[in-house]
Amino acid sequence: MYYKELVRQMYDIGLGSLPIIFLISIFLGAVTVTQFYYQMDGQFIPNSFIGYIVRDMMIIELSPTFSCIILAGKVGSNMAAEIGGMRQKEHIDAMDIMGVNTSAYLVMPKVLAAFMMIPLLVTVSAFVGIAGGYIASVPVGLFSHNDYVTGLRLFFEPHNIFIMFVKAATFAIILTSVSCYQGYFVKGGSIELGEASTRAVVYSIILILVADYIIALILT
Repeated sequence: MYYKELVRQMYDIGLGSLPIIFLISIFLGAVTVTQFYYQMDGQFIPNSFIGYIVRDMMIIELSPTFSCIILAGKVGSNMAAEIGGMRQKEHIDAMDIMGVNTSAYLVMPKVLAAFMMIPLLVTVSAFVGIAGGYIASVPVGLFSHNDYVTGLRLFFEPHNIFIMFVKAATFAIILTSVSCYQGYFVKGGSIELGEASTRAVVYSIILILVADYIIALILT
């Protein structure tokens, strides 16, 4: 029973979120390249630095933070609405009477699935964002292929990959636990359920940004 629910949540969180992560990451990389090209105009900075900047920006900050903020809106609100709807329709009460540990059955698979799938989504986001920067710069003539690829190889720190995975795992736990809490303890009717979904998204985003700052202080 738990395994089937875990697989379902992994499918919903992972494959269900892949298109939006793919689309957002392409434009994050493209916008980053465009903005830094504007800032570098007239400066004595080698063109190869743009690949280095895009790579580290996507790995350290943009991919984990932006991806999880988007997932807080997509996945988090869905979790709060799903569990909250079950609470209002008394499905949770019925499972309690049947002896099912509802908090474990409804919450734990979601947290575990997010803990496993969101770091993978963030990894995909980083690769796609770097590719998006390439598409936005090399074909249109802003930089040459050699400049961009050379920049990607400059000053690489494996520690940055570790930071990305720490952020992704932390944000995954935050957005799922907050959303499940808001849905599990919702009271009232449809208006209260909508408010709970809104709180789930808002609180998740705020806590993600706070955790982002704390992790940056500790690991950098």
